[in-house]
Amino acid sequence: KGMETPEKATITRRLKPDSIETERIITVLDETIAKLELSSLIPCIIDSLDRFADMLGPEITNNLIEHQKLSKEMERLLSSSEEDTMRAEEQQGCLCLLEQRLKCSVRNVLRLLLANPLLCQALKYEVWERESPAEEFIEAFGEFRNFMLERLLTSPMEEEEKIRFMEDMSLQIKKDAEVITALQAELAAAIRTQEEEIHKKDNVIEDLKTSMQDLTKDCKAGIQRIKQEAEKQREEELQASQGRCARLQQDIQQLGAQLDALVVEHRAPELALRKRKCRMEMEIVNWIQKYDADMGEKQAEYEEVHAAYTEEKNQLSLLMEKHAVLLQEYSQIEEERRIQEEKKEQALRELNTLTLAATRIQAFWRGYLIRSLYKSKIKKKKKGKGKGKKIKK
Repeated sequence: KGMETPEKATITRRLKPDSIETERIITVLDETIAKLELSSLIPCIIDSLDRFADMLGPEITNNLIEHQKLSKEMERLLSSSEEDTMRAEEQQGCLCLLEQRLKCSVRNVLRLLLANPLLCQALKYEVWERESPAEEFIEAFGEFRNFMLERLLTSPMEEEEKIRFMEDMSLQIKKDAEVITALQAELAAAIRTQEEEIHKKDNVIEDLKTSMQDLTKDCKAGIQRIKQEAEKQREEELQASQGRCARLQQDIQQLGAQLDALVVEHRAPELALRKRKCRMEMEIVNWIQKYDADMGEKQAEYEEVHAAYTEEKNQLSLLMEKHAVLLQEYSQIEEERRIQEEKKEQALRELNTLTLAATRIQAFWRGYLIRSLYKSKIKKKKKGKGKGKKIKK
């Protein structure tokens, strides 16, 4: 169960979609069927968890155990909600929360199982039993998938031609059925009329038989003659009725032959349409094979480019790491340079201040010396003038 037969796989390859949207839709439906099959196997796997523990591994086993606990908790809450109708809102909230956790648990288990295709295949071979509702739902979903595939592969023109052909056939069959119904009604009416007449005559005969009991033996010959005439008339009418029934049956056969002729007449166009469909499907398969080949080449080229890109990305990561280290060292060096420049500027400002102070001190000192020298010269000149006056006297 859950595995495609060779005939189904051949049909799937032959009816491969011719558009990306169709292929995506069918892929989503196939993945959904695979998930439904796996989810339907979970109860059987949990029931035989000791048997599958080595195959599943510790992570999946732990998730299944947790899922089993949540399922039992859900069953317990549902049974308690049926028994106790009090605290309905609180129980409803717990059920909603537990339902969300149960959904998350199922998603986690499916994610872990789908990550290992070989394990999924092995589980499908090992577990053969499913619950009947799950099996019916999976089969119904598969029929829905096949129906969607047929609808997606049918063009609007083919759909219109098919609908028109079916409408014509239905109209013709309806007309034939109406004719047959009318003939059958007419035949039934004729038979019913004949039976009524026969019943009436039988009643007459019975009345005659009743009255014959009161007659004398001399009337027996007359009564026998009347009976023979009545029986003869009955046979004649019965033969006439049988002839009419034969004619009606012949008409029915003719209508059946006409119906067969119509079927044969429309079979040739149907075969032509089927051949055209097969040719188109073969062309689609060829185009798909060509597309697969081109995509294989593109995939190989993409893998080469991706490998080169990965290598360059790794080199870029190394260079970025080195750049980050160098940038950090450069930032430290710049900070040290800034500090040294500030120290130099501070020293230069102090030197300028000292130089300006020294210049002012020197200027003041020179002015003081000049003033002192000038004062001494003035004093000498005054002394020289005083001595000269004294000599003249």
